[in-house]
Amino acid sequence: QVQLVESGGGLVQTGGSLRLSCAASGRFVSINAMGWYRQAPGKKRELVASITPGGTNYADSVKGRFTISRDNAKNTVYLQMDSLRPEDTATYYCNAVVFTTYVGNYWGQGTQVTVSS
Repeated sequence: QVQLVESGGGLVQTGGSLRLSCAASGRFVSINAMGWYRQAPGKKRELVASITPGGTNYADSVKGRFTISRDNAKNTVYLQMDSLRPEDTATYYCNAVVFTTYVGNYWGQGTQVTVSS
């Protein structure tokens, strides 16, 4: 079983910063892609940023403000969020594509980010 545990959400004012972390644990061979998604009330879950051995990918709405990084030794992915805006308010979910005896897609429990205007 693979677990993803997120931390770092909270309440911040417009223009502020937050750093999200997501640590993977359990029995697995390796982790391929890791990423962050978000879902605001009444909206669909959307990709924020992802990172693979080949590089990174960002939603247009966060380019230049958010930075995704990864510590492979710790099986942890980070999302540095700067210049936060009220429209960034959402529940943020960590995602990982993990190789065990098969390729599995795993989700964290979500962490709330609220940006006040």
